[in-house]
Amino acid sequence: MLRRQLLKAIAAAPLLALGPRLYGAELPQPGPRLVVVLLRGGLDGLSAVVPWADADYRAARPRIGLGAPGTAGGVLDLDGRFGLHPALAPLMPLWSAGLLACVHACGSPDPTRSHFDAQDDLDTGTPGRRSTASGWLNRLLTELPQARGPTAGLSVGAQIPRLLSGPRPVAMLASGRGAGRASAMDRPGLATALDRLYAPDDAPDDALGRAWRTGRAARAELMAGLNGADAGADREAEDTARGWSGDAIRLARLMRNEPKLRVAALTLGGWDTHISQGSAEGQLARRLGPLADGLAAFAQALGPLLAETLVVVVSEFGRTVRENGNSGTDHGHGGVLWLLGARVHGGRMHGDWPGLGEAARWQGRDLAVSTDFRTVLWRALGAHFALDDAALARVLPGFKFPAGALDGLTG
Repeated sequence: MLRRQLLKAIAAAPLLALGPRLYGAELPQPGPRLVVVLLRGGLDGLSAVVPWADADYRAARPRIGLGAPGTAGGVLDLDGRFGLHPALAPLMPLWSAGLLACVHACGSPDPTRSHFDAQDDLDTGTPGRRSTASGWLNRLLTELPQARGPTAGLSVGAQIPRLLSGPRPVAMLASGRGAGRASAMDRPGLATALDRLYAPDDAPDDALGRAWRTGRAARAELMAGLNGADAGADREAEDTARGWSGDAIRLARLMRNEPKLRVAALTLGGWDTHISQGSAEGQLARRLGPLADGLAAFAQALGPLLAETLVVVVSEFGRTVRENGNSGTDHGHGGVLWLLGARVHGGRMHGDWPGLGEAARWQGRDLAVSTDFRTVLWRALGAHFALDDAALARVLPGFKFPAGALDGLTG
C-alpha cells in the first residue's frame, strides 16, 4: 500500500521543481531538519548497491553475488554500472525522482574492524580519537540557532546513541506502537507529586529539578506531536507497517507537528552477515526490505516537509569483497552511504569508485575508502543548514575538508 501511495504521489507532482511545492502541497516553513539512520553491524554495501558491471565483483562472489539487471534475481539498474538490491525496490521511485543519492566506497579512514571502535568513530566524527566526549549530532545542535527546547534533538529507540550524547539535552521516543500512548507519568496527579519531589519550592533550580522539568516538557511536546489532529491519517499505515516502518511513520508525524524538532537519530541493528548472507533472497534481503519500506514510508508520510529534510543512512563499515566459506562476508572497510532529500542531487552516484581488482583493494581484501564519511557530512550539512566552515569545524573537529570534494552532491 505504501509503495503504491508513494508512486502515486511522485507521479502526481512535478518533482523537477521542488522549490516551493512538493507532491502538489504547499510547503510549510519549519526550517531544515536532519534524520540520521544508523545501520549497526556493518552493512554489506557491495550487496546493497551492487557494482554489477565490475567483472571483479562477479569473480569474488560466486554464490552470493547478484546478477545483472533483467536476469532472475538481478539488480535494479541505477546508471549502467551500479544497481540496487531487488529488496530495495521501494527506493527506486525516490532515485528516479532525484531524491536519493549514493556515495560508494565511503567510510572512516581508521583501519579498525572492531564494531565498537568503528561505531565510536562514526558517532563522534573523530576517527581514531577515543577521548572525544560528545557525538557530532549533539555538537550540530549547538550550531543551529533554531534548535531550542527539549525536543530539538530526538533519539528513537531504547537508548540514546553516542551520536547524540553531549551537553545539549535530547529527548527519547520508544520504538513500537506504544510510543504515543499515555503512561503513568502522564497522569496529572502523579506528575504533580513528582514536581514536588524533584523540583520543590525550596530548591527549584537544582540539577535534578532542572532535569525533571526538561524531561517532563519534552514528554509533553512529544505526546502532543504524536497525537495531533492529523494522527488518524497515519494510523492505517502504522497498523500495516512491517519492521521499523511504523517508527519511521511516527517520526514523520512528529516532525510535521513539532516545529522545534531539528535532528533525530534511529538505530537499526542486524547487519553483521558473517553466515548465510544470501543473494537476491536470504538473510540480508530480509533486512534490506524493511529498511527500504521504512525509508519510503517516511518520505511519503513526511510529504511537503521532505523538501526541508535531509536523511543520512550510514553504517560503521562495509564488508569484505570476497565471500567467505560460510556464504557470508566478514568485517571490511569501505561501504555505501545514502542521502535522501529534495536538496540532494539524487538519481546519481557520487564519489570516486576505486574498483575491486586485487591491486585496488584495501589491504588486499576490502573495498577501499575513497570518500571519508566526514567529507559527505561537511558538504551536506553545510549546504542544508547554511553552516560556514568555522561552524562545521566545530561539528567535525580535526577534519580538513578537501577543497572541491563532492561539488555536485547538493544544491
